[in-house]
Amino acid sequence: MRRIAVINQKGGVGKTTTTVNLAAALAMRGKRVCVIDLDPQAHATTHLGIEPDGKMPSMYDVLVNNRPLANARRQVADNLWIVPSDIDLAAAEMELTGVVGREVILRDALINDESFDFLLMDCGPSLGVLTLNALSACNEVFIPLQPHFLALHGMGKLLETTGLVARRINPSLKVTGIVLCLYEANARLSRDVTDDMTSFFDKARGGNTPWANAQIFNSRIRRNVKLAECPSFGKSIFAYAPTSNGAGDYLDLAREVLGEAQPLVVATRVSVDESGTVTELPPKLPVSSDRSMQRFWAREEKRPSPTSPPSPPTMAGLG
Repeated sequence: MRRIAVINQKGGVGKTTTTVNLAAALAMRGKRVCVIDLDPQAHATTHLGIEPDGKMPSMYDVLVNNRPLANARRQVADNLWIVPSDIDLAAAEMELTGVVGREVILRDALINDESFDFLLMDCGPSLGVLTLNALSACNEVFIPLQPHFLALHGMGKLLETTGLVARRINPSLKVTGIVLCLYEANARLSRDVTDDMTSFFDKARGGNTPWANAQIFNSRIRRNVKLAECPSFGKSIFAYAPTSNGAGDYLDLAREVLGEAQPLVVATRVSVDESGTVTELPPKLPVSSDRSMQRFWAREEKRPSPTSPPSPPTMAGLG
C-alpha cells in the first residue's frame, strides 16, 4: 500500500482538491483508495459528500479514543473510502499533549489496515501533531504548490520538518512529488518558479535527504472554475464536470503517479450514469495540452477525408 501525505503548511494551494480528485482518479483506474481527512476543517470530508455532524465516528475518535480505523471508515464511491474529520479534531492537539508517542498514533492504527492500494492523507495548513502523525505514518509526501513566490516561501520549513521526522521517527519517509496547482502556462512567473524548483531538486539529486529523488510532476493542474465549484456539490471533479480541464488534468496526474506511459496527451472523455458511476471512455482524437495542437486537431476533425494521406504536421506549421 502506498501511503501518501499531501502536505503544505500554506493554505489555498490545492491540498484538499488534489487529495480528493487524485483519489477519485486512482479509483477510476481500478485502485482501492482510502482518504484520511486530518484537517479539522473537514474539507475533504465535505468534498466527498459527507456532512460532518459530530455524531459519526471520525479521525478524532481514532486518534484520541483509540477507535479502529475500520469503524470510522465510510465508502463514498466504487473503490473509494474516506475516514472523515470534524471540528472535534481541532481539540486533538491539546488533548494529546501529555500522551507518550502522540506522533505515531496513526501509524500504529494502520498496522493491521493494509487492504488498500493507496492511502491519501489530507493535512491541514500547519505543522502540528496531526501533520506529524501523517509524516510518521506515510512513506511518501506530495507537496501541492501554487507557482508563486509566497507559496515557495514556506517550502524550506516543510522540507526541514520532513528531514527531521525521517531522521528521528520514520526513516522510510520520502518526498516523491511536487504537484503544481492553479497553474497558468502563459504567466512568466509560473515558468520562472518552476525553473527555480527544477534547479533546486536537480542539485539535491544523490544527496542524503528525503527529497533527493523528488520530481515535479509533468501533469499541471490548471486554474479551472469547475474545480472550485465541485466541493459545494459534495462531488469529485469527475462526478461534477467529467469533461472539464480539471478532470483531464487530475486523470493525467493519476496516470503519472501509477507510472503509466504518456507519450501523447490524450483527450479525456468520461460518462456518468444515473447512479453517479463514472466510466472512462476511449478518446476521439489525440491532442496536446499545447493550444496550437488543440486548434490543429479541432480543424482536422471537421476537415473532409483527403484522397491521399496528408503529410504529418509539424510544430512550425501550427502557429
